[in-house]
Amino acid sequence: MTSKLDQLREMTTVVADTGDIEAVARIKPVDCTTNPSIVLKALSTEMFADAVESAVKWGKSQGGDKEAVIGAVASRLAIDVGEALVKIVPGRVSTEVDADLSFNVAASIDKAHEIIAAYEARGITRDRILIKLASTWEGIRACEVLQKEGIDCNLTLLFSKCQAIACADAGAFLISPFVGRILDWYKKDTGETYTTETDPGVLSVRSIYNYYKSNGIKTVVMGASFRNIGEIEGLAGCDRLTIAPNLLEELANDQGDLPRVLSPEKITDEPKVDMDEKTFRWMLNEDAMATEKLAEGIRNFAKDLGKLRTIVSAKLDA
Repeated sequence: MTSKLDQLREMTTVVADTGDIEAVARIKPVDCTTNPSIVLKALSTEMFADAVESAVKWGKSQGGDKEAVIGAVASRLAIDVGEALVKIVPGRVSTEVDADLSFNVAASIDKAHEIIAAYEARGITRDRILIKLASTWEGIRACEVLQKEGIDCNLTLLFSKCQAIACADAGAFLISPFVGRILDWYKKDTGETYTTETDPGVLSVRSIYNYYKSNGIKTVVMGASFRNIGEIEGLAGCDRLTIAPNLLEELANDQGDLPRVLSPEKITDEPKVDMDEKTFRWMLNEDAMATEKLAEGIRNFAKDLGKLRTIVSAKLDA
């Protein structure tokens, strides 16, 4: 019997949710996703010590506003992590637009252009990169512009169907509907214990997948944020799944049978929804879980980005 990880790879594109270079080399995913928390963790390892030193040295040679220099160094370091991952995966690496730009369309577009230019300066073409944007109304509007320019986007911090529908309407290349964080909210709110078949995060992604496939939507569905392998097993067959190394290892060591759950052949018909800004904001407002988790996710990513900028600032002053 092959491992559950090998069985999963037969029906789903497996993506690693990490900046751990050694783990990626060992697990061999197709793509990698990063975020400010993952970048911060990666940069604290010995593997990126030289990159940090080089970026700080570069920063000290720059003139102008100190805050701008700090931001530029932090961005350079995020690209360093992305470049290292691009070298060992055959597919794409997702790099996130600064979380504190989540409600600024123009600034998000400018930052995306900056990220793509930085990769291209290192010989990495845009078809190897996904620009990650929060699934706010503003992030989705930035995605719409970028997609028309041929810059593919990964819409993250997605907790509700209204976000998924708006992302599809904007032509997003890929969405990352979260699973584990939805489960976290419901466990805290209800005090209940959930199985794979009642897990609200799993059910949310299944619903989004069904809506997309029944309406011929080409946007890729990539389940994210898993708490256990049961959630992964409950989404076997999803277009892509981005999984942390510890759960990938657990799947690799499990020889049990892994049935396919999601398939374009198993969908039910579902009418297409017209999604404008008013409808989006109202539906999101009516979903307490999605509203709270989206705001919390942006705050936490901004906090880790702030930690990186603080580290950079201290090193620039040293």
